[in-house]
Amino acid sequence: MTKTTIQNCQRIDLPKIEDRRGNLSVIEGDVLPYAIKRVYYLYDVPSNAARGGHAHIDQVECLIALSGSFSVALDDGTSTTTLLLNKPNQGLIIPRGIWRSLDDFSAGSVCLVLSSGEFDEADYLRNYDNFLAFKRG
Repeated sequence: MTKTTIQNCQRIDLPKIEDRRGNLSVIEGDVLPYAIKRVYYLYDVPSNAARGGHAHIDQVECLIALSGSFSVALDDGTSTTTLLLNKPNQGLIIPRGIWRSLDDFSAGSVCLVLSSGEFDEADYLRNYDNFLAFKRG
């Protein structure tokens, strides 16, 4: 796992089984540092659209670019960075309390999200000022 400059965010390499018929990646066992409770994916996102624009109070997520590419802007309340996701055998783990925004989607891109929790609107921080207040404690 490789840490980014944002608090506890990590790029992870997923197991990749190479074969002349095509590659296969597997997510099982302890590949992720949490149990997966929800799986969803973003697709057909227009190139000029943005997704995300929130943080989670408790949930941890792993984002994977299954197809194409997109940028992920991360903000821990002190530092910011932007990463490009474009490999289906690489994930980005985003811990609780990190603001994220996804944009620059390439044509045909698919973003898979593996979440530690089921959908709960109360877990979302959708206002940036509320996010900063949460970070201050």
